[in-house]
Amino acid sequence: MPQRFSLADCDVMGFDLDHTLCRYHLPQSARLIYDSFAHYLVTEKGYDKDLLTLTPDSLDFCCKGLVLDIEEGNFLKLAEDGTVLRASHGTKSMTSEEILETYGRREWKHFSTVSGMVSRSAKYYLYDNYFDLPGALLCARVVDSLDQHDEQKKYDFWKDMVAAIQHNYKISAFKEDCGMYFPEVKSHPDKYLQRCPESVKKWLKQLKSAGKILLLITSSHSDYCRLLCEHILGHDFEEYFDILITNALKPGFFSHTPNQRPFRTLENDEEQEALLSLDKPGWYSQGNAIQLYELLKKMTGKVDPKVVYFGDSMHSDIFPAHHYSNWETVFILEELLGDKVVVPAETESEPLEKKGKYEEDQPKAPYFVSKQWGSFFMDKRPGMESAEEASVRTWSCRCISTYSTITIPSLEAIADLPLDYRFTRFSSNSSATAGYYPSPPGALLPNEETGTMK
Repeated sequence: MPQRFSLADCDVMGFDLDHTLCRYHLPQSARLIYDSFAHYLVTEKGYDKDLLTLTPDSLDFCCKGLVLDIEEGNFLKLAEDGTVLRASHGTKSMTSEEILETYGRREWKHFSTVSGMVSRSAKYYLYDNYFDLPGALLCARVVDSLDQHDEQKKYDFWKDMVAAIQHNYKISAFKEDCGMYFPEVKSHPDKYLQRCPESVKKWLKQLKSAGKILLLITSSHSDYCRLLCEHILGHDFEEYFDILITNALKPGFFSHTPNQRPFRTLENDEEQEALLSLDKPGWYSQGNAIQLYELLKKMTGKVDPKVVYFGDSMHSDIFPAHHYSNWETVFILEELLGDKVVVPAETESEPLEKKGKYEEDQPKAPYFVSKQWGSFFMDKRPGMESAEEASVRTWSCRCISTYSTITIPSLEAIADLPLDYRFTRFSSNSSATAGYYPSPPGALLPNEETGTMK
């Protein structure tokens, strides 16, 4: 495989919507998601009212790449070999001694299934995108609250959490104004959504005029998709894309066969009868990558058109597009900005705790490293904090170089590059940092004194 990757060589550009084309104001959206799940647990399922109050810094708990061991009520940060690097019981961090006592230096018991990424399980949940993450904090606080009332051996709150998610995000919720999430985003889109930068809009148009086919593939339903796209791109948003696919139910979109997951047409946002094949560009619901690819062959006149897909979820976008469809993948990872928090000169002397706070009137820094969980990319093994060889890559970090072609912090980061710009791709014979653009995270650079590893 060539060491270089260029968008000019691709025939088709596919985009995820949420947190890829449409970026959110993270502190505000995290709070809304947390509140919408918590409100359901308290009012519908009788959980403790304390769950409704949130201290400003408690969202620090939310860190991508955490796995919740549901029955134990423990959150885990895993090394690339499946051993546990950090853990918490509820929100309370476990000490190195507790981690070694509970998990040893062995591979975590569910690691082979979680790292296969193919199945979800009733035993654990992987937090890998910003829609899920506030739920991690809520689950951790539920564990704290259950422990307060009664020391639990096994926890049984997960079914209620699933009900809270379904209540807020189900397909009909937008239209029925049900739950807290959609009514609030509808009423105050500017509070939650960042408008698409002009550079990105211009870039999408350039891709189209260069003869590229543009796809939007989102698991969001058509009515929510329209709200987002009109807000971030404008009322002519459909002109940017050749094919729009909503309610795509990823990762199943990539893994399911046409008869398991046929395409459907839409009328007034209602799904119509199943289609036997996909014959022309347009707006569709559900579907599968196999029939989509047949249409792309027709549209490009090529036997094997080259597709690149941009997305922010390893589990729903990057892994399945790479694994099942053999597409090139560009992983959008805001955590790449975490190392590069620019601190205004006059606050240089402040203690680190203060720098991580979101000040209401400050320009919002895009992403901060969690103090509780540390770097997304690297960490020290428990009990070996001082040893030189104690630093290891996280499992999340290994997935990046295994399944993504390149990884960038946002579309904006590449929008001004010439179309034939040649990126160094991740590959087994290039360095572990090769595919990060514009630069690798500081945590991965040798002997760099970066703030993330302290």
